[in-house]
Amino acid sequence: MTKSILTTLLLLVSITISAQSKKKKDQNAIKEMCGCYEVTFNFAETFNYSKDSTYRPSKTKVDKGLEWAGLVEDENNKISIQHLLQVGNPKDPMIIKHWRQDWLYENTDFYMFNGDNNWTFEQKSKSDVKKQWTQKVYQVDDSPRYEGSGTWVHVDGKSYWENETTAPLPRREYTKRNDYNITLRGNRHEITSYGWLHDQDNSKIIREAGKKDVVLAKEKGYNTYVKVDDSRCKAASDWWKANNNKWQLVRNKWEDVFNRNRNLSLETKVDNKPLYKHLFSDKITKEDEINTIIESFVKK
Repeated sequence: MTKSILTTLLLLVSITISAQSKKKKDQNAIKEMCGCYEVTFNFAETFNYSKDSTYRPSKTKVDKGLEWAGLVEDENNKISIQHLLQVGNPKDPMIIKHWRQDWLYENTDFYMFNGDNNWTFEQKSKSDVKKQWTQKVYQVDDSPRYEGSGTWVHVDGKSYWENETTAPLPRREYTKRNDYNITLRGNRHEITSYGWLHDQDNSKIIREAGKKDVVLAKEKGYNTYVKVDDSRCKAASDWWKANNNKWQLVRNKWEDVFNRNRNLSLETKVDNKPLYKHLFSDKITKEDEINTIIESFVKK
């Protein structure tokens, strides 16, 4: 074996090991978001660009809570984390199924929110997402919310991931405002000494077909997740163990819908109830019932 061939082989081995090491750091950073946290949600409208003199900015919003983030899937190219809110009397708390985040490595299939409960299916090339992780965020009923791809960065003792993507109005806004229809979310997830941080720089967008997007206002979000002992979230952890089988069936059905790889439009209500109210019923547990309910919300 010549010296040049040996050098090339050693270089390839070194590159492979480095790539594997980087991916492992990414996976570890994502899983650092699991556990029990005291969460503070902070949102403030910073600038508005409305030409309407009667425009009123959204009020500054601060909420606190105890949240359990449990590991649902831990595979080489997929990590899934389910969030649960634990509220009320600590001795007998109420558990609320909250959002879910899936992280997919070098994912090429995307459902991009396009307003009015519509998601446009898009495919990216493998080169566009090389070494990137897609964060897919889901509603409380596991229907889609928003998703985007980016590279985890590990430098100067920091680990963070950033992305900008379109999303529905946040829950704190959609029952109060109808003067915009898309949130352009600038998301930054950073692992910190106290836990992790979800830092947001958002734009409130008015989107109309055939017209250029209009920025109505800007918003800052600063959500801190302060790690506490997992025992404080035992009620939420136990609830998930008892209910995971049902929600696995829900995730399976949504996976079937997403694998159709076409634009997705969802009904807001069926039988005068939103999807989460159907699925949150303790009477709904069987696979055929779950499948029928979800399918009834998918516009044909």
